[in-house]
Amino acid sequence: MVPILIGITIITFAAMHFAPGNPASLATDMNLKASSQTHERLVKLYGLDKPWYSQYFSWLKRVVKLDFGDSFKDGRPAIKKIFERLPASILLNALSLFLIFAIAIPIGVISAIKRNTLTDKALTFFVFIGYAMPAFWFALLLMLLFGLKLGWLPISGLHSINYSELSFTDKILDVSKHLILPVCASALTGVASLARYTRTSMIEALSQNFIKTAYAKGLSENTIIYRHALRNALLPIITIAGLSLPALIGGGFIFETIFAYPGMGRLGFDAIMARDYPVIMATATIAAFLTLLGNLLADISYFIADPRIRHGGK
Repeated sequence: MVPILIGITIITFAAMHFAPGNPASLATDMNLKASSQTHERLVKLYGLDKPWYSQYFSWLKRVVKLDFGDSFKDGRPAIKKIFERLPASILLNALSLFLIFAIAIPIGVISAIKRNTLTDKALTFFVFIGYAMPAFWFALLLMLLFGLKLGWLPISGLHSINYSELSFTDKILDVSKHLILPVCASALTGVASLARYTRTSMIEALSQNFIKTAYAKGLSENTIIYRHALRNALLPIITIAGLSLPALIGGGFIFETIFAYPGMGRLGFDAIMARDYPVIMATATIAAFLTLLGNLLADISYFIADPRIRHGGK
């Protein structure tokens, strides 16, 4: 994890500095009163007069002490701004992951059980629509239908303007309404892909000899399907769940911006637009760490769930 994380930060840091524009230019180019001396002072203030690799090693020394620097935009510590937004992003991603599992696994199991039937073909058709549909376009459709046309759900933010005046129960309902659209939009692609993986894995499990033996012993079909076949089919799905975390975190930049959701993704997008280097690097580093942590937890879960791995494949 450590070498990969360092490699991600190097690539992000280099791409950030090679991209057109910098904080000093954004602060002075649109200001008619700003002179070239002002621009040069800002370049030195931000440390941009040094080579990018020298800036990177200085940044890396500070990051070891969990010091990501201060935001160029408002002077606040970048790590503090991240921690203010991180709970909202974790909430969104956790709910999206839960929705993905709650919908995709039943769809995959039903498709496998009713393989090549009309039910299987219908579910496969809708899954492929979800897989092929651009997620950001789906998010805009949800906003137009449920937010603007029907007026059932709010289309931006995490809570209403009068949130502080609401009772505890009303606050929960208000936040829940604000979460429905972004959670559904971010879960779309994950549901489609996981449903296909579940169907394939379930079909493979149902063709194994131990399933035929279970049928020969006269076990009920529900017992065979849900206690034996599904348990084995879920093993590769654990790995897929870990791999779906990067898509959720990366999609957060899109969905949090579309829905004006106060999460880490939107903070990172705003920082990119403002060329706020400390906040960009803090956001990228923490997102990369969470992604690698998710993959590690998936590997550990696979090790725990599959006794063949624990015993060296025996």
